[in-house]
Amino acid sequence: DILVDGKVCDCDVVVTCQVGDPVPLQVKLTNWSKHSVGPFALTMMPYQDYQNGVHNYDLQDAITFVGSNTFYIDTVKPTKDSVYFGALLFLYTGDFYLNIKFHEDNCSRELPLSWLCLPSVHIRATEPVA
Repeated sequence: DILVDGKVCDCDVVVTCQVGDPVPLQVKLTNWSKHSVGPFALTMMPYQDYQNGVHNYDLQDAITFVGSNTFYIDTVKPTKDSVYFGALLFLYTGDFYLNIKFHEDNCSRELPLSWLCLPSVHIRATEPVA
């Protein structure tokens, strides 16, 4: 589950926020399997989609994270969840997207790291209302 500014998000919803106001993020990972899972790393990467096949990930002048954009998850037991909180601060107006990826964080494995990507979250940063 992904919540942006307290609202549940999916790939069909555009969340609107104001430039200069911190936007709370919450990502909840629920383990529906019968076995414990982990360790994982959760990474959030903002980008702009130019609608021509180009994604701009170089946004350090437009967006900043309040806190970290990467969280480490040790283990999630069966039927339990793990919730991570953060915040984004938009410095400019525009349409932005947020890639949220989980990947295995276990270096003892011989296999390549596997990734689980959630659908991108669409966030529209607008001018503050005077």
